[in-house]
Amino acid sequence: MSDDQRKPGGPDDDAYVLEDTGETIQDIEDEMERTARQAVDTSNRPAASAGTAETADALEWRDRYLRALADFENYRKRVEREKQDFFNYALSGFMKDLLPVLENFDRALEHAEEGDEFHKGVLLIYKQLFDILQKHGLRPIDQAGVPFDPKMHEGVVREEDPSVPSHTVVAILQKGYFLHDRLLRPALVKVAVGGPEQDAVH
Repeated sequence: MSDDQRKPGGPDDDAYVLEDTGETIQDIEDEMERTARQAVDTSNRPAASAGTAETADALEWRDRYLRALADFENYRKRVEREKQDFFNYALSGFMKDLLPVLENFDRALEHAEEGDEFHKGVLLIYKQLFDILQKHGLRPIDQAGVPFDPKMHEGVVREEDPSVPSHTVVAILQKGYFLHDRLLRPALVKVAVGGPEQDAVH
């Protein structure tokens, strides 16, 4: 739930929080300055002229000022969220383009004789590349033996196997990936059926 939709009584309850009106930051700053100046003018009036009308007017300006402050804070938080999302996911297209390169490294490592100089060199380059991608939020989906989850798995093969619970991922045919918390590509998997039922992952 966004800050603008949060209901009073929540952990960040603020009686003056308003829904986003689409105003620009300059509009909000102008409104804050205007209401603050008017509130100061009202508070500086002579006491002799003060009365019920003046008190109500001052309270109205105070309320408008607090609302303007809350609007500005909501706007600032929304901009921060959007900026963070941009930094987190701006590389998603670039990451997708690199996935076939990672898979070619996997194939090269599978076919090279483990322990020889070629295998060691390819493995070193692969680890360097993968470490950089992980640093920028890439996470593989490559675990077998887990319940099938349609949010990150795509079942392409079903295999009768009564030795494991039904709907268990028994093999990863193609790795999937997350970029931070967002699915970049689902894993293609082989799924066992015919075994004891287990609670499905939704």
